[in-house]
Amino acid sequence: MKNTLTRWARRARDVLHDDRGAEGLEKLLIITAIVLPLLVILLFFKDTLAEWLSDSFESVRDDSDVEGQQDPFN
Repeated sequence: MKNTLTRWARRARDVLHDDRGAEGLEKLLIITAIVLPLLVILLFFKDTLAEWLSDSFESVRDDSDVEGQQDPFN
């Protein structure tokens, strides 16, 4: 009986002190803490960002237009 209780206590201690996987979990939590706020910001400002990107693309496209050259995007 004492032997069984000692074995159970040892197993419980081993399970409680097992740190395998803790580092990976910590990395995952840090990445999540960085990515989630960025995702919320992107979703909140999606219309503004889409307009800004569209304007930037049009500006680059207008700057690259040359008379007599065919537009590859149309």
